Amino acid sequence: MKMKLNVLISLLISISLNISSVLALENTQAAVAMPDSYSANVAVDVLQRGGNAIDAAIAAQFVLAVTLPEAGNVGGGGFMTIYKDGQADFLDYREVAPLKAHRDMYLDDSGNVIENKSLYGILSSGVPGTVDGMWQAHKKYGSKPWQELLAPAIKFAEQGFIVHPEMVKNIQWRINSFNKEGVKVNFAQYFANAKAGEIFKQPELAATLKRISEKGRDGFYKGETAKIISQFMLKHGGIIGMPDLAEYKAIWRTPIQQSWREYQVITAPPPSSGGIAILQWLKMYDLVKPQSTILEHNSVQYMHLLAEIGKRVFADRAEYIGDPDFVSVAQAQLVDDKYIAMRAEGIRPNVVSDSESIEPGLKESEDTTHFSIVDKWGNAVSNTTTINYTFGSGVIVEGAGFILNDEMDDFSVKAGVANVYGAIGGQANEIQPNKRMVSSMTPTILLKNNEVQVVTGSPGGTTIITSVYQSILNVVEFGMSAEQAVNTPRFHHQLWPKNEIRYYSGINASTLAELQKLGYNFKQSNFGDVQLISRKNGVLAAASETNGRGKSIVIN
Repeated sequence: MKMKLNVLISLLISISLNISSVLALENTQAAVAMPDSYSANVAVDVLQRGGNAIDAAIAAQFVLAVTLPEAGNVGGGGFMTIYKDGQADFLDYREVAPLKAHRDMYLDDSGNVIENKSLYGILSSGVPGTVDGMWQAHKKYGSKPWQELLAPAIKFAEQGFIVHPEMVKNIQWRINSFNKEGVKVNFAQYFANAKAGEIFKQPELAATLKRISEKGRDGFYKGETAKIISQFMLKHGGIIGMPDLAEYKAIWRTPIQQSWREYQVITAPPPSSGGIAILQWLKMYDLVKPQSTILEHNSVQYMHLLAEIGKRVFADRAEYIGDPDFVSVAQAQLVDDKYIAMRAEGIRPNVVSDSESIEPGLKESEDTTHFSIVDKWGNAVSNTTTINYTFGSGVIVEGAGFILNDEMDDFSVKAGVANVYGAIGGQANEIQPNKRMVSSMTPTILLKNNEVQVVTGSPGGTTIITSVYQSILNVVEFGMSAEQAVNTPRFHHQLWPKNEIRYYSGINASTLAELQKLGYNFKQSNFGDVQLISRKNGVLAAASETNGRGKSIVIN
C-alpha cells in the first residue's frame, strides 16, 4: 500500500511539474515587428487568441496586400524563414518566369536591352507565388482556420482603411514617375483617389480575397480569379496564362544553417543570394577586424572593411547565384571557412580595392517589405515579401484588383547589364521558363542554445543584405537595443557603382572625409525598413525602423 501511495504521489508531482512547465511556456513573451500598424494589430490579435507565429504571419501577409500596396501583395512572392518546435524550415514562394518567357525577351534586334521593358508594364511580371506560399505554410504549420486568418484583410479591402500620408506620397511619386517616363499603365486609375486620413476601399481586391478565403490556393490559381488574370493578360499582350497559374508551386527548401560565434544562423538559401552573402560578410568581418579590440561603430576602418568585404560578396553573387532547380550553386563552398579566409586575404586596412580587379572567388523593390514574429512558445517567423519595385509593374489586374509584380527585372536581362538596383548578373540568373529569379531577400533568425535571439529582415533590393548583416552586428557586436539596432545609420557598398558608398544621414562628416581620401565617393539616401526582434537577458524587445510607418509590439 505504501509503495502504491509513493507511486501515486510521484505521479501527481510529475503531472504538477508538467502543468507548471506548460503554464510557464504560455506565459512567456511574444513579439511582432511589422511594417504598418494594421498588420501589427492583426498579428497581435492572432497571437493573443492562441495562434502561433505562422498563423500571425499569414494574417499579416494578406493584410499588407491591402494596406501596404507599395510592397504587400497577393501578386508577388517572397521567402519565409521558420523556427518551429525546435526545427528550422524555409519556404520559397518566389515568383517564376512564365512558360512563354525566354532569355532575350527584353532585347531589341541588335541585342540591346529595351529600356524599362523588364521593369514596368504587363511583360515585367513573373507568375505570383504569395497565395500558394501562404497556403503551404498553413497546411504545414497553421493552427487557426484559414478563413479566420483572411478575414481581417477582407474587411480592410471591403470596408476600407484610413490611408497613411506616406502611402499617398508614394502613390503621387509613382504616378509622376510613370508620366515622366512615358509609361502607360493603369496604376493611377486605381490609386490616384487615395487621400491621407481618409478611408480607401478596394472592392475588386476584396472579391479576390474572398475567393482565396473560400477555396484556398484554388481561389487564385484556378477558377474565376485565374480566368480573370489570363483574360487580362491576353487582352493586353501579357504571357501569363492558365497553365502558368495551375502549375505554380511554392517550394520547401532546407535553410542555410551555420555557426557564427556562439550563434546558430538560420537564413535564406538560393534562389536568395542573401543568406550566403550575410554569412560571407559576418565571417569575413571576424577575420579582418582587429582581434584585440572592437572597432568603433561607423568609424573609418569599420566602414572601409565592410565595404571591402562587400566587393567580394557581390562579385560572388553575380557569378554563382541562381535558381538551384536550374543551376548548380556551390552553397557549401561559398560559406566554407577556408574559402572565406582566402577571400579575406586581399583586404587591406587602408587600401581601396579596384572594383575591376575583384573577380568571383571560385574557379570553375526597392519596395519589398518584411516582418518578424516570435510567439509565446518561442517559435519564430522572419518573412520578406515583394512585388520588386515600388507598386511593382504599375499594372493592376482589372476585375481582380491586385498589383502585378515586376520581378522579371531581377533576372539577368543581359549578362553584365545592371538591373534597377545596380546588381549585375550572369548566366546563372538568365531567364528561363518556370525559373525563379535571384533575390536579395534575407529573412534571418539567430539562435543561442536553441533559443531565438534575433529575428531580422528588411526590404531594399540589394541593400537588404546590408541592412540584415548590419542589424545583426549592431545587436551582437555592439550590444545595441532593438531600437538602436534598426535606427542607427547604415551604409552600403556593392562593388558597382565603383567605390560608391550609400549612407544614412548621421554618419560623422569627418569619417566621410577620411573615407573620401581613401578613394570612396558617396550618395546619401535611406534604404530598407528593418523589422527586428531581439532577446537580451531572456527579455524580448521589438523595433520597427522610424523612417517607415511600422509598428512593433511586445506581448507580456
